[in-house]
Amino acid sequence: MGLDKRISSAEEALERAGVFDGATIMMGGFGLCGIPEHLIAALRKRGTKDLTVISNNAGVDGFGIGILLETKQVRKMISSYVGENKLFETQLLGGELDVELTPQGTLAERIRAGGAGIRAFFTPTGVGTLVAEGKEERAIDGVDCVLETALRADFSFIKGHRADHWGNVAYRKTARNFNPMMATAGKTVIVEVEEIVEVGMIEPDQVATPAVYVDYVLQGDQYEKRIEQRTTRPASS
Repeated sequence: MGLDKRISSAEEALERAGVFDGATIMMGGFGLCGIPEHLIAALRKRGTKDLTVISNNAGVDGFGIGILLETKQVRKMISSYVGENKLFETQLLGGELDVELTPQGTLAERIRAGGAGIRAFFTPTGVGTLVAEGKEERAIDGVDCVLETALRADFSFIKGHRADHWGNVAYRKTARNFNPMMATAGKTVIVEVEEIVEVGMIEPDQVATPAVYVDYVLQGDQYEKRIEQRTTRPASS
């Protein structure tokens, strides 16, 4: 891979990366914030199936990962927060979707561990619940803990705010969420951003994902940036 990692479209990125049926893909995002919208849409268009998707959430009906559930391209979800997708619920209860629910902090640490080369770790989270079933348990400093294994993926789909053409990536506010750690835990990392700038235009201390982790970077447009739920009240007089 050369220093210039720019690619013209999400479709070309999937083709060049060799995304295949049965792949495991990490997808950044927290709810609908900071999700790789264009890569998800291109994946649906490509028709790649039998996917295992690692994501904090499962999108919503008709948007985000939800559009891949519509076409039944996802075989398994490893997730934490999935409560706003009715189709997800229907497929889960109907036996069409394999789901591994993981506490949110544990999910984040499993991904971080995967990127850091740590094979597994002990945590007290989930002890005495369904989360611990079939897993090794051990008391550490008098606290019961369960063994959680690290997560890695064939591909990571990342959404950033800005990148240079080497692939140094900066994020904006909450969109930082799961994206930086997922960028460390994928064998092939594709980043979509709202703006690609010249090398040196991003301050070094703003770079959350260094170029060494990135294989392809593309510039998207017309991001929807949906709000999951909006509750309002009349302005006070």
